[in-house]
Amino acid sequence: MTADRSTLGRVQAGLVAATGATCLLSIFSAQLALALALAVFVVRLVRGRTRLQRTPLDTPIIVFCVWTLLSAAFSTNPVVAHEDAKKLVLFALFYLALDSAAGGRDRERLMDAVLLGGLVLAGAAILQFHFLGFDTINTRPKSFLGHYMTASGLSMGVLIVAAARLAFTRGWAPPGRSDFQLLAGVGAGLALLTTLQGLGVFGLEAERLFVAGLAVTAVGMIVAREGWPNPGTSTTLAVLAFALSAWSLLLSRTRNAWLGALAGLVVVSVLRSRRTLWLVGAAVAAVFVVRPATVIDRLTLTDESARDRYYMWQAGIDMILDRPVFGQGPGMIVMTYPEYRWPEAPKPSTPHLHDNALQIAAERGIPCAVFWVWLVAAAMADFWRECRRGLAGPGWVAGAALALFTAVMAAGLFEYNFGDSEILMLTLVVASLPYALRRERTANA
Repeated sequence: MTADRSTLGRVQAGLVAATGATCLLSIFSAQLALALALAVFVVRLVRGRTRLQRTPLDTPIIVFCVWTLLSAAFSTNPVVAHEDAKKLVLFALFYLALDSAAGGRDRERLMDAVLLGGLVLAGAAILQFHFLGFDTINTRPKSFLGHYMTASGLSMGVLIVAAARLAFTRGWAPPGRSDFQLLAGVGAGLALLTTLQGLGVFGLEAERLFVAGLAVTAVGMIVAREGWPNPGTSTTLAVLAFALSAWSLLLSRTRNAWLGALAGLVVVSVLRSRRTLWLVGAAVAAVFVVRPATVIDRLTLTDESARDRYYMWQAGIDMILDRPVFGQGPGMIVMTYPEYRWPEAPKPSTPHLHDNALQIAAERGIPCAVFWVWLVAAAMADFWRECRRGLAGPGWVAGAALALFTAVMAAGLFEYNFGDSEILMLTLVVASLPYALRRERTANA
């Protein structure tokens, strides 16, 4: 049994770390690592080396998934709807991360891997903005991803996690030689990748190799026995991820991500000390003093994007009134929207309704939206209870989870980020950590 835990268990933890790091850059790589981790977990279950951990989120997750499948079955196009409903398998990541991060060392190294991925995400977006022409409202930096909205939402999440780690971790350790080597390698790799993309030579191939290298590094962070990563690594990654994510967010021109970041930082400040709220206020004031064009030009509610949201929300309400129980079906909004579109809407189509609750209610029915609210509320209540036990040391993950959920929900008032696979995967990884901490505490009691 000991050998199995030290081998298959480490492999599973490494694959979960690779999932957490690469979900910020490549959904294909993240899902491949997730599938491999799930296969290892099943083998360990069969061998009796582990078991499924029960959490207060089990029931809301189950009923949410069941109602989603019912919605798909009763939709006008069940084949398309069930294809979209396959995303439900991503919830397995919550239980895999919970199983893999039961020890404090593994939790910290898992978050090291996530912050390393976030650093790469933000660094690539910054280089795209300044050197590759991704500097207009129609060509915003998207880093390694397919859409700028996903990139900005993930940068928001990384910013909040890094802020929580810096706010609640006591003591600062300097980076070591291995940390400088890692950062030098990442910097050189991003510079080379940007150069190749600018020249139009082997850009895609270089990008794939970079992501593969990140996945291997993430696995190495978990399976390494001694020495590295260490507290200095954690501090260094948090500082750099916070700084670069803040920079990339300002360049992203994405208002919902700004709102989410502000809400998450307020939560971190309140949990740390209400007196630190002035830091958030000072940062906002500094933006208005400097008045960067990427921010000031977006501070309006009369542009086409804002007006289109208003009319698509009206269409969403009509969809709910028309099919309140099972909704239009998962993934069906893009097909049914033209039927419900208001004539005043600027755009003829939309892939989703740019609001989490409205999207879920229109897609899957009012009961499913209620189950989703139950899931979110139960998770945030658990995070708050864990925060009250203390945020020093390992408890920082509870503050990070509460702040991240707040950020995602705030941004989700104007964007369907719950349906974004990459953002959902990051959220599930972080959400598992307070439960892993509780499991460790119970085992040691």
